[in-house]
Amino acid sequence: MQGTLSEAAMAPIMAFALVGALGVGAQWIAWRLRLPAIVLMLLAGLLIGPVFGVFDPERDIGPLMQPMVAIAVAIILFEGGLTLNIHSLRDAALGVRRLVVIGAPLGWLLSALALHYVAGLGWAAASVFGGIMIVTGPTVIAPLLRTARLARRPAQLLQWEAIVNDPIGALAAVLALELVVVLDTAESFGVAAWDLAFGIGVACILGAMTGWILAFAFKRGFVPEFMKVPVLFAFLLVAFGLSDFILHESGLLAVTVMGVVVANANLASYTEMRRFKEHATILLVSGVFILLAANLEFSALALLDWRAAALIAVVIFVARPLTVLVSLLKTPIPMKERLLVAFTGPRGVVLVAVAGLFGERLSELGFEDGARIGPLAFALVAATVVLHGFTLRPVARWLGLAGGETVGVALIGGSAFSVGFAEALKKADVPVLIADPNRARLRGARAAGLPTFFGDILSESAEYSVEIASYGIWIAATDNDAYNTLVTTDMGPELGREFIFQLRRVKQESSRHALPATLGGQTIAGGRTYTEVNALIAEGWSFRVTRLTEEFTLDDWSAYYPGGIPLARIMPGGDLRILTGPEDEFRSPEGTRLVALVPPEEETPQNDSDTSEAAE
Repeated sequence: MQGTLSEAAMAPIMAFALVGALGVGAQWIAWRLRLPAIVLMLLAGLLIGPVFGVFDPERDIGPLMQPMVAIAVAIILFEGGLTLNIHSLRDAALGVRRLVVIGAPLGWLLSALALHYVAGLGWAAASVFGGIMIVTGPTVIAPLLRTARLARRPAQLLQWEAIVNDPIGALAAVLALELVVVLDTAESFGVAAWDLAFGIGVACILGAMTGWILAFAFKRGFVPEFMKVPVLFAFLLVAFGLSDFILHESGLLAVTVMGVVVANANLASYTEMRRFKEHATILLVSGVFILLAANLEFSALALLDWRAAALIAVVIFVARPLTVLVSLLKTPIPMKERLLVAFTGPRGVVLVAVAGLFGERLSELGFEDGARIGPLAFALVAATVVLHGFTLRPVARWLGLAGGETVGVALIGGSAFSVGFAEALKKADVPVLIADPNRARLRGARAAGLPTFFGDILSESAEYSVEIASYGIWIAATDNDAYNTLVTTDMGPELGREFIFQLRRVKQESSRHALPATLGGQTIAGGRTYTEVNALIAEGWSFRVTRLTEEFTLDDWSAYYPGGIPLARIMPGGDLRILTGPEDEFRSPEGTRLVALVPPEEETPQNDSDTSEAAE
């Protein structure tokens, strides 16, 4: 190899491999370390790009970079539109609707004013970037909420604001860019107005028609199941390319509208398509972020002066709080919850991806301040993610809006097993919920003072009524094995299959009834069925929480309760793990609490907490 590492060009295939490995690797490491993924991706991109010069997108990818980023952003915006279900917005809480209907345009206005008067951007760049800035980043909010474990209402406000405002912010930025492009290229205002109306109309009609044709073909069975995602991608690219050919930059608007139409078509395969799009978006977002970070130059980073710091301060402490507080005026939401939402507004990688692309478009049109949009977007995202990532939990705890340190457990089915297990977990300070579509089966849970949800846990009502993020572990324990398998299979991709459990199915070991590993959850209760565990409770077995000490170790517990069924262990730090059987080994340092179903005994160890009354 000739020259230094920073001077040697990298083969395009190797460049793509490096970008993919760094993007996905950064997200995986961030998950393991419970850190904001965007910070690691930013650091990785800067290190391989402007710091060490290992990867230079312009040098190593060349002309491929611009169309790649444009198509990736189009897919990201389509996925954002795919989340905008009008029915969901109509059924959402009043606070969410106010944050969208009032907060989105107000946030756009305040952000544009801050960009113009504080950061010194021209009105064209400020209006485009201001639209993107209302996006609070669903890919950033979700992990923050899982870590912070907020109370239900502020968590829902933050989560649904991010989901709904994601496509709206992108749409606002696209419309602003359309306006700037048309005004810059048109000869008169009348021509500009006509070109803008024509471009928006064509993009909306083309996006809506493409989405309608796609939904019609899917509903009528014209497209086989295994071809739906490829056909979806093909239609997306056609809509993007055709609209962009008719009027430059209108393709992004077309794919966003297409996503909204598909989202509201009530397709039976909508969930599968959305999940696949989410996976593709994660890959694309991480790739685009690494590309844009590596493409930054120190000269561009030098543009981040005191004005950039002032802008970030104004956005975090003035524009965002003012937007939320005005939007939530005269609502029944308590002031402390409004304050928590007002001072929580992390921006994500979607903002950086869209801002980077639009900044380059403005620069190509002759707007010199367009070059500042990319660095400002990186600075805003890094500052908000780091700030809220490390302060959300302490601030929520100070306001009394944070849950416990231990992850919650949702038990599906209101049987004696579920009630006894839930009461034992509750006495161990673990948040619990019991859900059942049969109101009568919830009597025992309500009598024990346990939180309940009446209805199907997979329904849309549950999506808005149950704080899913607070219950990281789900246990399906109804008397219907097929329903248990349905719940665990459906929730597996959402929460992670390592956190989904169910009672063993009847005849599970039979080859005629065995299911593939892709269906169902992990088996608990030592491999016992619904009938078997509830029969044990009827015979007098009870749930106990035992604290293990140096004097009473796990071996002592096993000797004292021969035949006892360990169900869960809670580490001294609050870490909860559901045990899947007697072969499930676990560490038992002093202070570990063991939750188990044990046979009746005449004498109870002093470090036992008996919950048999709740189970009977």
